[in-house]
Amino acid sequence: MKRTNRFRPHSVSREVRDDGSLLLTSNYPLGPVVERTGDWLHRWADEAPDRVFLAERSGAGWRAVSYAATLQQVRAIGAALLARGMGPDTPILIMSGNGVDHGLLSLAAQYVGVPTAPVAEQYSLIHGAHGRLRGAIELLKPKMAYVVDADLYVEALGLDALAGVEIVSSRPGHVIGVTPFEELLQGDVGVDVDAGFAQVTPDTVGKILMTSGSTSSPKGVLTTHRMMCVNQTQLADALPFLPERPPRIVDWLPWNHVFGGSHNFNMMLANGGSLYIDDGKPVKGLFERTLENLSLMTGTAAFNVPLGFGMLLGALRKDAELRRRFFEDLDLVFYAGASLPQDTWEGFEAMAMEVKGEVPLMTSSWGLTETAPSAMMQMEPTERSGVVGVPLTGVTLKLVPDPDMRCEVRVKGPNVMTGYFEDPDKTTAAFDDEGFFITGDAMMFLDPADPNKGMRFDGRISDDFKLLTGTWVRAAQLRLDILAHLAPLASDIVITGADRAQIGVMIFPDTAELQREGFELHEDTGALTCKLLQGEIHRRLAERAREVSGSSTLVSRAIVLCEPPSMPEGEMTAKGNLNFRKVLTRRKALLDRLYDDNDPAVTLA
Repeated sequence: MKRTNRFRPHSVSREVRDDGSLLLTSNYPLGPVVERTGDWLHRWADEAPDRVFLAERSGAGWRAVSYAATLQQVRAIGAALLARGMGPDTPILIMSGNGVDHGLLSLAAQYVGVPTAPVAEQYSLIHGAHGRLRGAIELLKPKMAYVVDADLYVEALGLDALAGVEIVSSRPGHVIGVTPFEELLQGDVGVDVDAGFAQVTPDTVGKILMTSGSTSSPKGVLTTHRMMCVNQTQLADALPFLPERPPRIVDWLPWNHVFGGSHNFNMMLANGGSLYIDDGKPVKGLFERTLENLSLMTGTAAFNVPLGFGMLLGALRKDAELRRRFFEDLDLVFYAGASLPQDTWEGFEAMAMEVKGEVPLMTSSWGLTETAPSAMMQMEPTERSGVVGVPLTGVTLKLVPDPDMRCEVRVKGPNVMTGYFEDPDKTTAAFDDEGFFITGDAMMFLDPADPNKGMRFDGRISDDFKLLTGTWVRAAQLRLDILAHLAPLASDIVITGADRAQIGVMIFPDTAELQREGFELHEDTGALTCKLLQGEIHRRLAERAREVSGSSTLVSRAIVLCEPPSMPEGEMTAKGNLNFRKVLTRRKALLDRLYDDNDPAVTLA
């Protein structure tokens, strides 16, 4: 199979230390780094003034903003912010999702040294999630808050925590006291915007990004211009085709998350690219909008989560014209959030070969909000999913291996945060005595004898647990394996068994899929009962049991939950990740039932 030859071969050095830990670094030097995100904007407004930078759907087409127009509007908004006395200590809370005005406000704030803090729009739109929003407001103490549509967000705007905060909206609607976004675009001729821009340094905080809260309460990551600018140089070092021609993406990934808001947004800005905002997403009722958007515009790179790529693969199989347009100019297929199922991977490979006679670089990377985000990347073509590669330029990985060479990962580099917002204790606890950020993630070498083969993600250390026998269970990898066996019946699962004799699974079903398959479901004190469904789950897990050996991977119990994970109750984060501990504590009665030997519905034969 012909694969793209536009890649940078892996070249890393590995040092074995006296304490048994390993240091892994790139042999390539870090390329040139700009000081501020505004430097990118100035470059492209000068070199490609008419090229589209941001676009969003408007009627049958797009509302597009060029680089020259972006710079002009960013400077006007920046002047309006400075005229209000705003600066490093007056964050702007952004409460709504991706949009052109959202992007302009973010860049304008960065341009004059005002941090923005985008939060998940679900916190504002879902009544039960307002507690999460209130917590963010109380932590950040913003001077301004932005929503795209004041009528749509009116309930959240009425929170007492926003008293005294200037509310800005692109569509003020009927809400009294809201500042129209157009007022910011008028700027202020009495303000020296150039002086404001000159005060911004690499150490200036550009954004405060909230962590997901899947393992602890959300924290505000202080994201500096240095972190964002260095990370884009690291990505360009790893993906040499990025600077060769302006990239283009049609992307839905939310900007309150580091993947969409820093990785993808800044990748377009740094390389003179164009970001067409996809107002769909891979969920029922909205994915059709994604397909409509792709019928109007396709990209040179495709970023998505595995679920999104799976849905897209099915749609491309049915539409030859969309398939041709999607692949004909494609350089990169990039997944994150979880491992891409191998059959999805192979499906994209086959389609690419059919359309253009070669496979684009299909890859993933690893990182966190605290690392801006990318710290590792698979830069070479590979034939398998799940590989996250080697350290990027300027990054040093500290690997602490166990006897099986499963390595706890720590990281140091100019793309790593200096600390959490207003939380010195958690900041101190986040770093070891050598200044390495303690990620809590685990990795395995594909080939322990050759670090250039790369590494694969092997779960979070904190997700692992012991059975009563003392046997360790690596829950993250086991979860992926079980999900693959239960697909498409299960939307997600929680692995259980800590301090118990056997491993169990609590299953969140894909009820729409179950109904399509003809299962008649009934609620039974928090669980779904259906003899046919129970029989199918038992059959699949029994089939898997014949393929595995050892109590660390053998699943002996299963229960299907009737209530989906609750975001207001903290069981699901805004990114769609489960908070396993919260699920287990909130549903303790069902967990106890799962281990009731007298209940035949939960015990696998």
